[in-house]
Amino acid sequence: MKREYSMKKNLIFIGMPAVGKSTVGIVVAKRLGMRFIDTDLLIQEQEGKLLREIIAEKGEEGFLEIENQVNASVKASNSVISPGGSVIYCQEAMKHYKKIGTIVYLKASYQTIKRRIKNPKKRGVVLKEGQSLRDLYYERVPYFEKYADITICEDGCRIEDTIKNVLNAVKKYRKTAQKRTEKRTEFRKKLDNTPKSKLK
Repeated sequence: MKREYSMKKNLIFIGMPAVGKSTVGIVVAKRLGMRFIDTDLLIQEQEGKLLREIIAEKGEEGFLEIENQVNASVKASNSVISPGGSVIYCQEAMKHYKKIGTIVYLKASYQTIKRRIKNPKKRGVVLKEGQSLRDLYYERVPYFEKYADITICEDGCRIEDTIKNVLNAVKKYRKTAQKRTEKRTEFRKKLDNTPKSKLK
């Protein structure tokens, strides 16, 4: 039971650029006594270049291949992980994250994102030719919703409010998850102790 529960102890923050995945993630990590990992920094370290330079050189598809490889290779325990917003296009990476942690979606309206992002390219936001920030937002939202275990709405919240909401939601989610695991373990034990003749 403990092994199954501990595998999900990592927290992975997803959401659009500028929702505060790193800002919120660092504080949450400190308050929960966890490590903090920013995978954009891992990508830059591996490639020896800034994100915008990698995108300019490799193009969108090339960048996503690198992003998928780096995120799918993250080995972590008791960590808060903050990947880039485009990680939701990376199937291997997201499958890996669903396996090793609880995914927290920091949700903000398009109006909030537009207000926070003045220059998408400088933020390392991957935009296709002719694609606007609005197009990107509405393209990504279904992916965020698909992968999220916990959703935290930021609209109208200060950073401290968001942090508090994340901590409360994680505590509640973990308690529920632990109870489910305990029930499954109890059921398996009963099954193991049931005579085979009764199972026929």
